[in-house]
Amino acid sequence: MRIFTYCLMVCCVLCMTAFAQQETTISGSVTDATTGESIPGVTVTVKETGRSVQTDVNGRYMVRSSGAETLQYSYIGYRTHEESITNRSEINVSLVTGDEQLDEVVVVGYGTQRKQDVTGSIASVQGSELLKQPVQTPTQALQGKAAGVQIIASGQPNEQPQVRVRGTGSMLAGAEPLYVVDGVLSDDIRNINNADIVSVDVLKDASAAIYGVRAANGVIIITTKKGQEGTVKVDYFGHGGFRQAANLVKMANREQYIDYIRTAAPARYNSLEADLESGLIYDGSTNWYDEVLRNAFQTNQNISFSGGSERSTFYVSAGIIAEDGIIQTNNFNRFNFRANNDVKISEKLRFSSQLGLSRANERAVEVGDNYRNVYRASPLVPARVGDRFGNPAAYQSVGNPVASLETRDEGIVNNRIQGNIALDYKPIKVLTLRSAFNTDVVFNNERVYGYKILNSDEYYSPGGGSQQRLNSTLSVERSNSLRYIWDNTVTFDKSFDKHQLTVVGGSVTEKFRSDMLSGSRINIPESKDQWYLGLGDPDNSLTNNSTGDLFTRQSFLGRVNYNFDGRYLLSASLRADGSSKFREKWGMFPTLGLGWVLSEESFMQNQNVFDFLKFRGSYGILGNDNIGTALYIVTGGINIPYFFDNGISLGTAIQDIKDGNLRWEKTEQIDFGVEFSLFNNRLKGEADYYNKRTSDALARVLIPAIFGDPDNTYVTNTASFRNRGVEFGLNWSDQVGSDFTYRLGGNITFNQNRVIGLAGGQAISAGGVGQQGVTTRTDNGQPVGSFYLLNAIGIFQSQEEIDNSPVYGNRDNVQPGDLKYEDVNGDGIINADDRIFAGSYQPKFYFGFNVGFEYKGFDLSADFYGNVGNQIYNGKRAFRYQPTDNIEASFAQNRWTPENPSQTDPRIIDTAVPASTYFMESGDFLRLNNLTVGYSLPSALLSKSKWINNLRLFATSQNLFTLQKFSGFSPELRGGDILASGIELNIYPTTRTFAFGISAGF
Repeated sequence: MRIFTYCLMVCCVLCMTAFAQQETTISGSVTDATTGESIPGVTVTVKETGRSVQTDVNGRYMVRSSGAETLQYSYIGYRTHEESITNRSEINVSLVTGDEQLDEVVVVGYGTQRKQDVTGSIASVQGSELLKQPVQTPTQALQGKAAGVQIIASGQPNEQPQVRVRGTGSMLAGAEPLYVVDGVLSDDIRNINNADIVSVDVLKDASAAIYGVRAANGVIIITTKKGQEGTVKVDYFGHGGFRQAANLVKMANREQYIDYIRTAAPARYNSLEADLESGLIYDGSTNWYDEVLRNAFQTNQNISFSGGSERSTFYVSAGIIAEDGIIQTNNFNRFNFRANNDVKISEKLRFSSQLGLSRANERAVEVGDNYRNVYRASPLVPARVGDRFGNPAAYQSVGNPVASLETRDEGIVNNRIQGNIALDYKPIKVLTLRSAFNTDVVFNNERVYGYKILNSDEYYSPGGGSQQRLNSTLSVERSNSLRYIWDNTVTFDKSFDKHQLTVVGGSVTEKFRSDMLSGSRINIPESKDQWYLGLGDPDNSLTNNSTGDLFTRQSFLGRVNYNFDGRYLLSASLRADGSSKFREKWGMFPTLGLGWVLSEESFMQNQNVFDFLKFRGSYGILGNDNIGTALYIVTGGINIPYFFDNGISLGTAIQDIKDGNLRWEKTEQIDFGVEFSLFNNRLKGEADYYNKRTSDALARVLIPAIFGDPDNTYVTNTASFRNRGVEFGLNWSDQVGSDFTYRLGGNITFNQNRVIGLAGGQAISAGGVGQQGVTTRTDNGQPVGSFYLLNAIGIFQSQEEIDNSPVYGNRDNVQPGDLKYEDVNGDGIINADDRIFAGSYQPKFYFGFNVGFEYKGFDLSADFYGNVGNQIYNGKRAFRYQPTDNIEASFAQNRWTPENPSQTDPRIIDTAVPASTYFMESGDFLRLNNLTVGYSLPSALLSKSKWINNLRLFATSQNLFTLQKFSGFSPELRGGDILASGIELNIYPTTRTFAFGISAGF
């Protein structure tokens, strides 16, 4: 709180130092440096205020200025040019053709490079792109904008999207990339405010090796805004709107459900019929989705102050997000504060700091079984009866989802401090010494209170189950973590003749510590101000727990970048990492990148096809140590019972089998790429081929029970797999006349994931739905987490067909209308030996494309995203075979009956069926991810105001429509076990958002 108060005071003081200056008018013309012709439509911007105008048909412009400021001239196909305004009233400029993007700087880890000089595959997205979508996290806004980056989002508030860079990179050690925010390494960036971001750079290939043992899954580098020299600038960005479920599955109504019970379970129907006649059955038809879901409101408000002098600059911002979930009782709000400062202490010494504070408060919901029960619950049970809840459990093994939501209060408060301080010392012009201390501190408090649940006995009471909770419960968990990273680097940067040489060397020290304390009690008073463990029943159900984590890393790194005459490029780096998570602690991670800028060769100067052409290639080794800290340490226990000599004997034994030789996963990656621009830089493109081979992949494998391990498994380096593919990206931008600009862009990634080695040849089984058992298998020659199922080849239409075919289970129980399976091994029996590999959740390719235009202040942009070639296992549909579960309306209408001999949907039964391809569906989809329409007030109008420099109004929508083959809620399934991805069971529904907003600068 002291830090927060101090930063607010600094902000206020800096703002008060701003003073009004007399405005003058600057005029001039803009011409082509080669032809001398006037250029209409050039954007002329006062950098310090953001005020901008465009040149007229004669290339003339006029703009107002407050004095010592800078004008920036930009136009498609020309290099951006800047001119100082000081003591000038007329400024004429000649623009040089070229690609201004080639002069852009990208962050490459412990330094920056010109985009033209990069030898690695790096995707960059500007911060302004992130603000087009009404989303919480930077990664969600990246969806579809970068080749090789697959992002799977969720509709749940405060949920971090799942990110895969060039395929699934691990089976057990996590497949998420490393995030670096202003030098602070992190696994979670939900605390970052999109409005504070300047750029996001994704290191996709071996260029990430500079981060060593944490870089195998790629690195996403986020750079936040800094202040600029000049008068104080105030910016506001905000929007508000609402969200709703994007897609729902229509369930059977009262009449369809009763007909289902009559057909599938005659004995149950007899009991149901008696209850219907006696009035014990609810006479309505409950739509559980209507009871649980809602239209949810959201708002996002941000304000920032920036400015400074020659000696110091500042950027201070604050933001508030308030968002309701579409599931009742679910909501989330977050407050952000950021203060970034740079101070020039002397000509040789500079101090900088970045500070980010956040406080998130969430009323969470338990999605899991609770939301699946919305799908399963009978429509014959009311959600409420008076002040009590309807009781599906009296007739089904299903709870009342409304009762579960309204009697559970789960509050999560997260406070986070993230930032760094750094000193840069430049003893001589070519040498910079930097020392930076980075920290990330998290305080998390979670409290779950369960109210008493009282079921109504008005419906389904005789002989049924109960969901009642007769005692209130309280669970409390408090955790905190501290990560600090101390970077010390030396950078030598020298240009001489045609040579450019940059050498970086340094060390990194990292330490992480976390602590957790939890407890639970029963019979806690209902008043929220009395929700303390000490007020619970001291004699019943006391549980307490305490745990923690501690690990360190020590690293040494070096990198050399060499550029000869802008044509030949070399980049080489080496990082040595020592990790306390392994017995053998040290590993080496090298990389080498080469580039050839063909368009700079003399023999290319007379051609008029390519404006820019570069070939590049890289090779490197990256690591992954994202596992627990004690997986290699063997522990034992005493008084362990063991059957010996016809009796039980007590002794000492190893209780959890460990592999003492565990080592980090290792990924070797090769990348070949080409970058080009054509048609006076209007068309820009990139293409890459990559091959990633991961070895020593960690997995949990089976061991004999005689070893005494509790779950008969242990973690070891057992697998190798490969991701290889190609990426393409194209962008076209042009200007028609002086008022109309447009752009088209797209990217596509083809990725193939294959297991190429399993130690001992032991396949790994995972997944499962209800009574169906295992549904996925990871084996040689197949993608990680492939579906492994019986092959459903049709539906039995007659008893004669049954008699002449192999069947699953007891032949006497098989009837016309049941599923028919392929006898793969030809032994005349359908069993587990007939399972086949039936695809995986990993797509064959994924893509994104966008369109946009600007015309006289109006702008429109549309972003699309999709993937093709993956499969989904409809787990919720498989659950309908549990006794008395509800069914989908489409199945009730299309199911097999003697009168409707369906070839696609079997007859209704209420017993479990085996996992098969019948439940497999295509995961192909195309989604309009974002549509935004805006209007910026003309500068001529705003120039009449002394305070407003720019003002834009906009309307935006997220997930406006989705074209999908999948019959479930959403083909995007986030999270879960990597080895069992693609089983749709407990997902939070994808949401559609509509919002209206304002962006203004003062």
